[in-house]
Amino acid sequence: MTTEQETDVISVLTHDHREVEEMFGELERLDGADAERRGELTERVITELVRHSVAEEAYLYPAARELIPGGDELADREIAEHAEAERTMKELEGTDPADPRHVVLMARLMREIRAHIQEEENELFPQLRGNASASRLAELGHKVQAMKRIAPTRPHPAAPDRPPANKVMNPLTGLVDRMRDALTGRGGK
Repeated sequence: MTTEQETDVISVLTHDHREVEEMFGELERLDGADAERRGELTERVITELVRHSVAEEAYLYPAARELIPGGDELADREIAEHAEAERTMKELEGTDPADPRHVVLMARLMREIRAHIQEEENELFPQLRGNASASRLAELGHKVQAMKRIAPTRPHPAAPDRPPANKVMNPLTGLVDRMRDALTGRGGK
């Protein structure tokens, strides 16, 4: 049985941040000659970041707008950071892991994501915790987890990033992405 604390949106998203950071660490430790492993990790990073971002855009940022004084500006800034990272992921997705440009793009993505994580964990999350009840945080955590299961797995920079359009389009896009992943073997290792 899980507790409200374990499904609290902040705990769920912080756990995601740590998983991505672990993958970043492994990418940084890789020998430049291991293009196959770099490619596998890149696919995992992109998949996890896209799913995480979609869930935040569907539930975290609307909650920030509603519950945090100045939440509109904060949410707008976070969404803009997502858009920048998504463009980097799209570019990275089209780059061969053996190409030196791949390392440059991954380093840029790591910088973007690490700055974003720091901002969320030091600014947004404490404000949300101070303005939302434990039950609301748990409700948001469940919704985020559910959205991550049906979210896209590939970057779609032109996709809507605000409700209600994102809540309608993302599950459909996610279905198409998961079908493409199954057909191509992406993420199957």
